[in-house]
Amino acid sequence: MGSQGAAEPSFRPLIWRRNWRAWPDNLVHLWRRSLRFRTLSVTIVLTAFAVLIAVTWTALAIQDDLFASRRDEVTEQALRATASAQTVLDSADTQGDPAQIQRVWLGLRTALQQQSSTDMIATFRMGAPSAAAQAYRVGEFDTAIISEGLREKVRADANQQWWQSVALDASGTPGIVVGQQLIFPQVGNFEVYYAYGLESADQTLRFVQATLWVVGVALVLLIGGIAWFVLRSVTTPIGEAAQTSAKLAAGELGVRLPVRGEDELATLGESFNAMADSIESQIKELADLSLVQQRFVSDVSHELRTPLTTIRLAADMLNDRRDDFDPATARAAELLAAQVERFEVLLSDLLEISRYDAGSVQLELEPTSLAHVAEDVIASMEQVAHQHGTDLRLVAPGGYSPVDLDPRRVRRILRNLIGNAIEHGEGKPVVVTVDSNQQAVAVGVRDFGMGIAAEDAARVFDRFWRADPSRKRTLGGTGLGLAISLGDAKLHGGELAVWSEPGRGAHFVLTLPRGAHRTGPAALPLDSPIPLDSPIPLDPGDENTLDAFEHTQPISTIPSDDRAPGAQS
Repeated sequence: MGSQGAAEPSFRPLIWRRNWRAWPDNLVHLWRRSLRFRTLSVTIVLTAFAVLIAVTWTALAIQDDLFASRRDEVTEQALRATASAQTVLDSADTQGDPAQIQRVWLGLRTALQQQSSTDMIATFRMGAPSAAAQAYRVGEFDTAIISEGLREKVRADANQQWWQSVALDASGTPGIVVGQQLIFPQVGNFEVYYAYGLESADQTLRFVQATLWVVGVALVLLIGGIAWFVLRSVTTPIGEAAQTSAKLAAGELGVRLPVRGEDELATLGESFNAMADSIESQIKELADLSLVQQRFVSDVSHELRTPLTTIRLAADMLNDRRDDFDPATARAAELLAAQVERFEVLLSDLLEISRYDAGSVQLELEPTSLAHVAEDVIASMEQVAHQHGTDLRLVAPGGYSPVDLDPRRVRRILRNLIGNAIEHGEGKPVVVTVDSNQQAVAVGVRDFGMGIAAEDAARVFDRFWRADPSRKRTLGGTGLGLAISLGDAKLHGGELAVWSEPGRGAHFVLTLPRGAHRTGPAALPLDSPIPLDSPIPLDPGDENTLDAFEHTQPISTIPSDDRAPGAQS
């Protein structure tokens, strides 16, 4: 783990630059694995969202305020100009003279322009046209900007002022049009409209909006930097604690956390170090105790071999002469010989288990055909199967090509599996399947006995465990066979798995890797399974019943010279 973590900074940027298609997967991986990245991303996103709302709301508020201010200003100017013009018209004494009317009307045009502070004014005669007072436009006033709705409202009420927000030209320059009636005594009513541009307010609004966005982006970056700095100061000790915990879990009992300061993180580091000290002390005590137990088992096994040999010789001699004894004594001699033999097997199994516990087991690999090993084991157990009324059958579509394995240990595994199948098969056929693929070779042992429950099947490899303690062992097992078989399988870098259902029997599958997939014998922990693509499925399925094997035949030993090369996988 440490080497990977050290190498990560050197190749991660290169991957990000060259393989841009992998960015989504890298981001997902980073999101799941990095607390700092996840917290920083959430902080920046939420901050950006909050700043976006604040900037948008502020910009809209300023826009409304600028528009309202400018609107009030221009409507006040237009109202003042119209009132001043109306005062002039009311006081004018034209006596119906067209020349006087024309002079007053022209003077009023100049007054309106001065009073309204805009150079875009338009007037329209509401009644019949008059030669003395004609409608006119001042400046670049485009009458198309005056909507019919605004004109209708102006015509409907002589005392009310109306306004409308418009675009003054084709380029979309914002503006406001203010309309009102102007009454010329003895001539008639006129519509007068003032157009005011909002360029200055628009420029001010643009400047304010740009400033707000710049400040918002700077604020997001600033908050992101502050969050990164704060998170770095917090997550760095957490990362150190995670790495140290991983090393401690991997077996490096001497690692400790550096303690800096007197804050909560320092207290956490001190507590972690104290816990690590306690764990290291307890593990060392347990290791010493385990070593003593291993030595005890090994020493006892060795020491018992000498008296056991003497007892075995005496028991064999008594058993050989049991015909000369009375029936009770003969039976006792027979039982003594059987139990001494079982005791000897138990000592051998205990000695083998102690070797596994001590890690001193080594494989003796040689090219071996798994199918031929299965044939030999089945042939050697035919007599035992016949005594139990069990028919041994072999299905071997593959597994003939040599594979590097320890034949002694594989034979021991198969003897254990086939012996258990015979004992628990209720006299029904036992099917041994051998097959292979490019990755592994496998052998499956299937019986059609009573089977066991799924929760019990998970414990069949435990030492001295029995699904039914009251059931009699007919083959003299010691309760260590499956545990030793599992150890042998793991030692090869393979796996030994079991499937069973009540009423459908059991299926044990031994899968061994080929040489290219081996991870190394003796260095493999016994409790770390290797995922292999087994050529034999563990679950036989609904179709894989006893009827499916009716066409198989009992195995017969085939001489090596007669084996067809086409049967190899």
